[in-house]
Amino acid sequence: MPTETITTVRASDIPVGGLEAVDVRGTRIAIANVAGTYYAFDEACTHEQCSLVENGKLAGAGVTCASQGPEFDVRRGGALAPPARLPLKVYPVRVEADVLQIEV
Repeated sequence: MPTETITTVRASDIPVGGLEAVDVRGTRIAIANVAGTYYAFDEACTHEQCSLVENGKLAGAGVTCASQGPEFDVRRGGALAPPARLPLKVYPVRVEADVLQIEV
């Protein structure tokens, strides 16, 4: 299936260690700034469908959901700590002139 590149928010609007949610055609995608590198992934926890931006905490490359503590690797989407078993879907990100673009 062909991918499409979607322009989202300014990179400078997401501080290091920050999370931001964007809506891409009805799908909420989270963007994390990990030491100046941006990662995009599905915004809902795969365990309880909670918002990882509103209820999560980013520490390094891991985001932890406040609902029962599942943790995910924002770089690859993998579940790092139970009770989550399913990974997050991740999306390629690039920065063009301070604008984040996500491939969906």
